[in-house]
Amino acid sequence: MNEEYKTLLNAIESKKAVLGVVGLGYVGLPLAVEMVKQGFTVVGIDLDADKIERIYRGESYITDISSEELAACIDTGRFKPTTDYSMLAVIDAVSICVPTPLSENQDPDTSYITMVVDQLKRFMKRGALITLESTTYPGTTEELIQGEMERLGYKVGQDFFLCFSPERVDPSNSRFNTRNTPKVIGGTTEACLKLGEALYSQYVETVVPVSSPKVAEMSKLLENTFRSVNIAFVNEMAMMCDRMGIDVWEVINAAATKPFGFMPFYPGPGIGGHCIPLDPMYLSWKAKGYRFYSKFIELAQSTNDNMPYYVINKTATILNEYAKSVKRSKILLLGMAYKPDISDLRESPGLEVYELFKENGAAVDYYDPYATSFMNKQGETVRSIEYDLSAFSRYDCMVLITNHSRFDYGTIASLGVPILDTRNAFKAHAKPHIYKIGHSVQHIPEPGEAVLA
Repeated sequence: MNEEYKTLLNAIESKKAVLGVVGLGYVGLPLAVEMVKQGFTVVGIDLDADKIERIYRGESYITDISSEELAACIDTGRFKPTTDYSMLAVIDAVSICVPTPLSENQDPDTSYITMVVDQLKRFMKRGALITLESTTYPGTTEELIQGEMERLGYKVGQDFFLCFSPERVDPSNSRFNTRNTPKVIGGTTEACLKLGEALYSQYVETVVPVSSPKVAEMSKLLENTFRSVNIAFVNEMAMMCDRMGIDVWEVINAAATKPFGFMPFYPGPGIGGHCIPLDPMYLSWKAKGYRFYSKFIELAQSTNDNMPYYVINKTATILNEYAKSVKRSKILLLGMAYKPDISDLRESPGLEVYELFKENGAAVDYYDPYATSFMNKQGETVRSIEYDLSAFSRYDCMVLITNHSRFDYGTIASLGVPILDTRNAFKAHAKPHIYKIGHSVQHIPEPGEAVLA
């Protein structure tokens, strides 16, 4: 190993290395905070000046980091957030945690990574370790980072070191966090991997080394494609059970009693978040470059994308029982975030459900105590209504999108308004006017209507 390797390894082990995190979102900020807590000096870089100001004020905008925890990190004097990329010149090891969305054509958008690499080419110090954490297709680390740096005359494993370590953040998970979630890492060379292991083991309890960045990149895509395919399968089972008059939730609970060979997944109004809707498409796109077409991925994506339409149709069936139609009905969506107890709206199926109701002529409002506003397809800001049970009682139907723990399900159920429950959140408050996906709508007899035995 050369002198640059030895110098950086010593700096990491003595915690004298200056660490950097580019992108202070739901991945980068918790990572930076953990680095500071473990004794490192950390430079956090983000182009959003508002985020930087809030960090310095000790105001957290991330569910998993409390404002008190953030303020304590600032008080150490070792956390230095900035919008200035020239600070890369003082950083010994940098973790890249920028978004990797899909383009309008459902192709990978790696422009954020490319932008960071352009800044690294300008400012990176010799002998630095670069670790990409952004979820992307196999080969990205070598193609977009290694190739670009080597075009400047740097040699990987000697003049700079390069790894990929996929983020595994699960927002609002009370059990697993940055420190105790095992971290997969793959290095471009043996020296790169050893430095990556040495660094991450300073602030992550379990580091899992693999043979290359491509293996690490692929492992993240496998994790979320596995979930996407299984969610699609159970969503299809829900629609099948609906047709057959069987309660899919009871079926799943019964199957889950088997202590081996079965893993429960649950249906819903669609899939959301940054990872599950996007990662499988990264993999599918890359596979096509090898003339390999994944039928599972495409079918799963199609099935999950269809769930908001199923929700609209199910609501129409419910309203029909009350001699109403979707058009001109007042609909209240309960929850808009993609998962419980967070404000994150990325790829939330509720956004599509909202638009579909509007397109079908409904008057739609939503209530979410966390996600208080969003931008609709017309670029207009839509705001959550206030919590008002009297107002709730005047809607023609409510649709539960997100099963927030703050919802008082018993009280909402007692209002008597028809409810479509897409999460089985009202299971403890079963009433004739509460319906759920994955179970057929039972006809409500009109007064005096004969009931067939």
